[in-house]
Amino acid sequence: PLPTQGSLLYLDTLRAAFPQALAPRGTALLSWAPGHPCAPAGWPLPTLYCTPSEAGALPSRAAALRVQLLFALRARALRVLEAGLAAELHDALAALHTGWPGLAQDLALGRLSPQPGLPEDVRGRLQALLAPDTVRAAELQAECARGFEGIVQRLWPQLEVLVVGTAHGAEQLYCDALRQADCKGLPFYCPFYQVAGALLGVNLWPEEPVPRFLLCPDWAFCEFLPCPAKEEPRTVLLGELWEGREYELVLTARPGEYRCRAGEVLRVAGFHKQCPVVEHVRRESQALSVRGESITEERFCRSLCRAVGMWPGARLVDYICVESALLGASSGASAPHYEVFVELRGLRDLSEGQRYKLDQCLQEDFPIYKSFRFKGSIGPLRLHLVGAGAFARLREALGSPLPMPRVLREERLLQLIQSTVVS
Repeated sequence: PLPTQGSLLYLDTLRAAFPQALAPRGTALLSWAPGHPCAPAGWPLPTLYCTPSEAGALPSRAAALRVQLLFALRARALRVLEAGLAAELHDALAALHTGWPGLAQDLALGRLSPQPGLPEDVRGRLQALLAPDTVRAAELQAECARGFEGIVQRLWPQLEVLVVGTAHGAEQLYCDALRQADCKGLPFYCPFYQVAGALLGVNLWPEEPVPRFLLCPDWAFCEFLPCPAKEEPRTVLLGELWEGREYELVLTARPGEYRCRAGEVLRVAGFHKQCPVVEHVRRESQALSVRGESITEERFCRSLCRAVGMWPGARLVDYICVESALLGASSGASAPHYEVFVELRGLRDLSEGQRYKLDQCLQEDFPIYKSFRFKGSIGPLRLHLVGAGAFARLREALGSPLPMPRVLREERLLQLIQSTVVS
């Protein structure tokens, strides 16, 4: 579990900002931790949760999220909806979009339907916790029939806040989509900054739109490399940080992990009682580079969103990139290039002109990429459209609840996403 001090700081901050948030059984958890129950953010107060811990430990991510969603739907008086990752909240609500008739039927009958990844003995134990609720089932049917914009607040009218363990970096795409549709009108609170399983900081400002984290010196040993890195970089310690500067994190948190470069870049936003307050900037491990050009994930995402904005009716749901070296001989004899897989809403096919728009946007946004393209050192970008649900399958295949990668490095994951291409 999280350090006790971290969880208690979270609970105190949550109660101060949202006075009814600590109501008994007023929090539902949507989080997958295969093989072992997940310790939620508020673990010192287990009476907070209306979702059974066993539901999150199922072998199947899709089954875990559906079961937790069913228990959340039973509790109309929810105050807090908590997810380990923004992608988990996104995928649970996507399951509501497609599976609400079955969920309503389970609510009405007090039943947990069999499904892949839900062992029968576990299903029996969880089903014993349910009771028929025809009134709530009818309410679910009525609200879903109206559409899904603002559905979260309509289903849980007393909900105060959405707590998301990781809502920055790669997860920001899902937060933005949820804010505009399903979770319209509700605040998001990202309480913790965690890297490689270690808790490094806590967000004491839940009502601010951009998460900021107070670094706590006793939870892990952190060093910082100033950015941009010098030829002979020297790390600095917590008391040597400067406001406004960026640093790469060097972490010593667990046995056998000594002074590891975590690949995370932070910006010092200020200080709180002499402790640094930081904002997450980027993950160095997710930069695209086939010729040393280094396009960071957040800047690539901006270019992609700009290109999608030129495709009438299209909305970006998800994406992932591959450097052509991973494809091996299947990439052909062309120059090194990027392959990008996107899931879209509102568009079923992509014309060649639309596909070229992304390459054009990258050339406009990154002069070094344009230079390599002009010389032929980097080949044209290849864009693929995948079917609905492809990225939920990819997250299941990752096997652990980690923030979504934006650059694939494993052949098995590449083969999975290739199998979902529709255009």
